[in-house]
Amino acid sequence: MDDITYVGLDVHKATVCVAVAESGRGGEVRQVGVFESRPENLCKMAARLSKGDRRLSFCYEAGPCGYGLHRLLTGCEHMSTPERKCIGGPE
Repeated sequence: MDDITYVGLDVHKATVCVAVAESGRGGEVRQVGVFESRPENLCKMAARLSKGDRRLSFCYEAGPCGYGLHRLLTGCEHMSTPERKCIGGPE
């Protein structure tokens, strides 16, 4: 079965807040935690979430912190799909 875990990241300079949503209509949604924004912590978290042949789909803001995160996750061999946060409606 093709399982996807959707990973939402609220990225800040010093920390990253992580939440996950399991695929499927009844998939569980939960907060994983807040981690220090260090490459080894984020790679370890992504490896733990991808156990059992789960594909990860990341969602985070594209911005100063998000671009570095994209490069990091791509380098850790995890698929990363950046999303742009829209405040006040589409432009």
